[in-house]
Amino acid sequence: MAAPAFEEFDPVSDCDCPGCVLQRRMSPRPQSGHPCGHPAARGVVVVAVASAALGAVPPAAALTAGQSPHRQAVPGDGEPGTPQGAKAPLHGPVAKPAEPATVRIPSTTRTDIINRAKTWVAAQVPYSMYAYWPDGYRQDCSGYVSMAWGLPGNEWTGSLDQYGVKITKEELQPGDILLYHNPDDPERGSHVVIFGGWTDYTHTYYTAYEQTPPRTRRQITPYAYWSHSGAYVPYRYKGVAPVTAGAEPAAAGKTTAAFPGAAYFGRGADNTYVTQLGRMLVARGGDSYYTKGPGPVWGEADRRATLAFQQAQGWTGADADGLPGPGTWRLLATGRGKDIRSAKAGPALPASHGVPGYPGRNWFRPGATNDYITRLGAQLVKKGFGRFYSIGPGPHWGEADRRAVEAFQRSQGWRGGAADGYPGPETWRRLFT
Repeated sequence: MAAPAFEEFDPVSDCDCPGCVLQRRMSPRPQSGHPCGHPAARGVVVVAVASAALGAVPPAAALTAGQSPHRQAVPGDGEPGTPQGAKAPLHGPVAKPAEPATVRIPSTTRTDIINRAKTWVAAQVPYSMYAYWPDGYRQDCSGYVSMAWGLPGNEWTGSLDQYGVKITKEELQPGDILLYHNPDDPERGSHVVIFGGWTDYTHTYYTAYEQTPPRTRRQITPYAYWSHSGAYVPYRYKGVAPVTAGAEPAAAGKTTAAFPGAAYFGRGADNTYVTQLGRMLVARGGDSYYTKGPGPVWGEADRRATLAFQQAQGWTGADADGLPGPGTWRLLATGRGKDIRSAKAGPALPASHGVPGYPGRNWFRPGATNDYITRLGAQLVKKGFGRFYSIGPGPHWGEADRRAVEAFQRSQGWRGGAADGYPGPETWRRLFT
């Protein structure tokens, strides 16, 4: 599949979408109306696929009003076409709004940004560069970010930057965005996605929230994007509340940061708050869960230590799920609550075939995505089999993992079915012994 090129332009007098161009080419006389059902307007954005000529579009192809006049991307194909509308007030332009003298920056939190982004994912909001969702925001990529950031109106990729500040890849945190817009050459395209957190320790994949045909999606995405990766720029919203807001006194009379939000913890999380949580858990009796000390990458040790602390408080059910909430964080940060007791150490690491930590062969299959694959890959690299990884081990099982495992098995003198590239209990034991 040829990668789409995002094109932005302002039509001079008539619509230039593929449907209108096709009709004008096929008609002996100029058409007075627009066969695709939308008026000519400034800020229309269309996408052209480089490998397809407009004349090759079947005459029977129908374009529905309110939908983008181009290829509808297949969910998960990694190459969505995302044209967008121009700047507009909430619920759409009745008349062209006057440009404000200053940009208003509403305050929000990272948790609120991610939670708002999730509402469109749950609602499966259809993609459209003309329609507006009941909350007032346009149903395209820039309208989606405008909604998640809580902006007073609908922006586009050419104006979102004034609401943010440029940051580096290393500074990315949930709620930031990756923006693709080139003001010097707007016809080269635009798109914007919301950063939801890293999914692997090599920072080569992240969770992206984006509005793309046919509907809003949350998907693990290679950094910075599937196509035009080098053109995406990380931005942080100017109105995001500082983490220290709402700090409360600790037991020793010092102040501590408030709970940063659930988005910072769980599978794929990689940030300083995971390290901070681990250190607080160790101080409260959770050191036995960490074999090499707390780190920035969320792992099974963090979940088990958090669970043990929650159980020490007498919590059960949803209150003891191994993920820190505001209540768990407050007790840890202020030194209150009960410490972890050895009797509440919780379940041991999974063991299969008598090998500690081995989860079973079903975790290592084509299409599998889990933390065990990342752990396996990291150990293979440590053992000297990292040459098979072009971008580093990650949570998605791939051919690089299979070949690395096979090479390790052959190094043990195994042949045939014993060196099939899939880790069994003996492969796991030798790798981690």
